[in-house]
Amino acid sequence: MKKLQVWLPLLFAVVMIVGMLIGFRLRGNIPSTGFFKTRKQAPVQEVMELINMKYVDQVAMDSLGDDAIQGLLTHLDPHSVFIPAVDLSEINEDLQGNFEGIGVEFQIFDDTVNVVNVLAGGPSDRAGLQTGDKFLKVDDAVVAGTRINNEKIRKLLRGPGASKVNITLLRESNHKTMQVSVQRGTIPLPSVDVSYMIRKATGYIRINKFSETTHGEFAQALQKLQEQGLQKLILDLRGNGGGILQESIEIADDFLDGDKLIVYTQGSRSPKVEYRCRRDGLFEKGKLVLLTDEGTASASEILTGAVQDWDRATIIGRRTFGKGLVQEQYQLSDGSALRLTVARYYTPTGRSIQKPYDKGHDDYNDEVIKRFHDGEVLHGDTSATHPGPPYKTLGSGKRTVYGGGGITPDIFVGFDTSTLAKNITALYVDGTLKRFIYTWYIQHLPVFQQFKAPADFVAGFKEDEKVWNNLIAYTARDTIDMRSINQRDKQILQHRIKALMAMQAWRTEGYYEVSNAYDPVVAKALEVTGDK
Repeated sequence: MKKLQVWLPLLFAVVMIVGMLIGFRLRGNIPSTGFFKTRKQAPVQEVMELINMKYVDQVAMDSLGDDAIQGLLTHLDPHSVFIPAVDLSEINEDLQGNFEGIGVEFQIFDDTVNVVNVLAGGPSDRAGLQTGDKFLKVDDAVVAGTRINNEKIRKLLRGPGASKVNITLLRESNHKTMQVSVQRGTIPLPSVDVSYMIRKATGYIRINKFSETTHGEFAQALQKLQEQGLQKLILDLRGNGGGILQESIEIADDFLDGDKLIVYTQGSRSPKVEYRCRRDGLFEKGKLVLLTDEGTASASEILTGAVQDWDRATIIGRRTFGKGLVQEQYQLSDGSALRLTVARYYTPTGRSIQKPYDKGHDDYNDEVIKRFHDGEVLHGDTSATHPGPPYKTLGSGKRTVYGGGGITPDIFVGFDTSTLAKNITALYVDGTLKRFIYTWYIQHLPVFQQFKAPADFVAGFKEDEKVWNNLIAYTARDTIDMRSINQRDKQILQHRIKALMAMQAWRTEGYYEVSNAYDPVVAKALEVTGDK
């Protein structure tokens, strides 16, 4: 037994070695499947490794990899996108509805950062910053006369919450240099631009995107208007490029009753998922009007399609963008992210409103421009450009609606071409009009301080001709001749100037309250509600 105990381990070792040799010999005669299969490297990975190890020059492999991914995605739909790590936080901020910063709006005029608005109650307001202040330094970085751009100044001003930033500035009111320390805080990025009673019984709400805070903002705004007697609602979704699907579903639930279907999603690798009404809504009864244009996309189209399919609302404006694809975001190991299209969404009638993208990304992105060239945005004739299959609405109206490329409004209002005149366009290209508005506002603060609200400004501001004469002299410095503008274009531009001045005083609330007073789409909406 003692001899067996000595030799047994050796015997086991010999048997194991012989077994391994036999196994390797057998493997050579067996196809590479099952247990013995070796995973081949993808050619793209092999190429990347060879470049990294063998290429003659030094290469930034991260950038090369990003470009390779971008090239790969060009073969998919236009909305599957790669987001580099450096851009991810800023993109996510827009969906979160807030960021960490100091709470100012700024414009760069004459290579100088000018404060054009200070968020009431925000970090800069508490630190004493004022509209008209000019930034000279941010911490140790000189920002005046250095060809600073918007991206650079944003990076300097933003930072972790509760951290401090020291700003050296020139105060416009007394021409003195000052140093101010601002403690950064959470700055909201509101989804609701404005909400107010546009007529005695009619409220107006404009939503610019669908972020994590959108439904909460909308509900709060709507309830305040209901306390003021709201019975009819105009919801403006023009220029709203979408965002978070669930937020638009929640708002649709406020308009639709019972367990009505709002939208469903489905993909070749994603099962059908239905989203239905699940609670009592805030505005299930009462006249509802939605305003749309070619900038109304994605989550905005979900909301629009749902209320149109159930005959709940009148859609006024122009055909929407036509994005009916659902993306999911996947975090990658290096901090970047991939937004990958995983399904299509369908309105309650079953229509897909995704416009074709089989001719490539460039053709897809230029489709809206073609609407201008083809005259659709002027005349509303979509018979040739919108040949999607017809569907019948599910409500009492039983109207015909179409899929296959955006949502066609029930009432069309064309694009106003007066803003396309060459000399008017020149005002926007180099920021001439923005500089003029800001300068005039700073120099005439007492004029604005006499008005308590935008509505008072609309009715009481009587200096349009004075402003116009100043604009003619101001634009002449940039060789823009405003004297040749016809009377109609002059009137429309004066309305725009008035709205931009109100924006200086009351931010987006001021802009839309004033511009809506002259907006033909809003006028048509008021006609539909019966509150002219």
